[in-house]
Amino acid sequence: MKINTIKNRVTPLKLKSVFLLLFLSVACPSCEDFLEVDDPSEQIPHEEVFTDEATATAAVTALYGRLRDEVMVSGSNTGMGVLMGLYADELDFYGMPWDTSQTFYFHQVLPADSAVQRIWDNAYSLIYMCNAALEGLTNAEQLPVELNQQLKGETLFIRALVNFYLVNLFGEIPYPQTTNYQLNTQIEKISIAMVYDTLLDDLNQSKLLLGENYPTRERTRANTWAVSALLARVYLYMGHWQEAQTESSRIIDHSSLFNLEMDLNKVFLKESSSAILQLKPQTQGSNALEGSTYIFVSTPPPFVALSNTLVASMDPNDLRRTNWVGEISDGSQTWYFANKYKQFLNTGSSMEYSIVFRLGEQYLIRAEARNNLNNTLGAQQDLNAIRLRAGLDNTQANTSEQLKQEILKERRFELFAEHGHRWFDIRRFGVADQILAPIKTGWQTTDVLLPIPETELLLNPNLEPQNPGY
Repeated sequence: MKINTIKNRVTPLKLKSVFLLLFLSVACPSCEDFLEVDDPSEQIPHEEVFTDEATATAAVTALYGRLRDEVMVSGSNTGMGVLMGLYADELDFYGMPWDTSQTFYFHQVLPADSAVQRIWDNAYSLIYMCNAALEGLTNAEQLPVELNQQLKGETLFIRALVNFYLVNLFGEIPYPQTTNYQLNTQIEKISIAMVYDTLLDDLNQSKLLLGENYPTRERTRANTWAVSALLARVYLYMGHWQEAQTESSRIIDHSSLFNLEMDLNKVFLKESSSAILQLKPQTQGSNALEGSTYIFVSTPPPFVALSNTLVASMDPNDLRRTNWVGEISDGSQTWYFANKYKQFLNTGSSMEYSIVFRLGEQYLIRAEARNNLNNTLGAQQDLNAIRLRAGLDNTQANTSEQLKQEILKERRFELFAEHGHRWFDIRRFGVADQILAPIKTGWQTTDVLLPIPETELLLNPNLEPQNPGY
């Protein structure tokens, strides 16, 4: 949903209709999917929903459903793992010529591209849902205080997560915090610094509202640990090294709950002790979308494959190469695929959930933060924790610059095909030109940001100017 074109899709009359449909769905005894809070549906919350504990909870867990299926961290072919993996040097494209994903691979992205529009629309649609939920919860006097705080904390966390991806994709963006139609149709972009300040406000509020326990038996809804995981990443991207170290240490040191899975084949199982936040599949027996997105069993690849350069760069003794990379050959050529998630069919009982945050990233965040704080030994220790699990020797890097390069390399091998980490890393390390110019004929320096969708600028001139290069 475009923030400045709500009138095209959700007029006040339509909005009332949507809310009424939601209310009827919630009230209907046969609508078990919506009431099942562990299996979020996709609905827009209405104030009346927040008068009841079950429906209020279901409305907020619906936000996770949108994340899972459509927005940023989705494991589908429209998620950042695929699109920004193609944009960087991580994935090769084998799909049909009319698939909009190829514009990312060839760096031919234009303001009128439907893929860019879809990223923007889906993100701001979810932000709108978050704002609607927050407004409903503010007036939900009937809900127990503890539950109200939990739901507010989760909603603030999700809003911050979506805005984090938006600012790193588009640069200056709007940060709507209301469902007010008149305000949203004229909203302006704010500076990157202001975006970060605002999402930090959301996260710090969320951290105060959420407890240490997960709301359900599984790690599928945010708590204070999930907030710390995102805070650690945000602070890292901002260059606030001490804060990044503090938040990542908070998780790493909580060994009673989080541990590195030494068996790499257990890292992406739903019971993984290294998982901080996961997204539950939509239907019983289904598994993470990543499995069906990346795994292929025939040649040539039907959509995407890991780049040969990525695979060739991995140490032959790296257990991530043998456990997380699958391969298939037609007898003359070999293709590689991300095999972190092993299941791509319904297995009767779900075995894998989509991981949004996990402990391995936190070690790498702390290593980078420590290196920038001149704590060489600490940075080495964190890198070695990741390398040891991969069956590799301790790092030989012992200067700040060597460690910086080693951290970038380890992040490449540890986090590939996960939510666009590689793209965001080469962008923030300032090496996108160096890495992509030799291998991407369409690459331009200004490609470090995606264009704001053309229709948004036409409908709301306050979003001008367009990003450079477009």
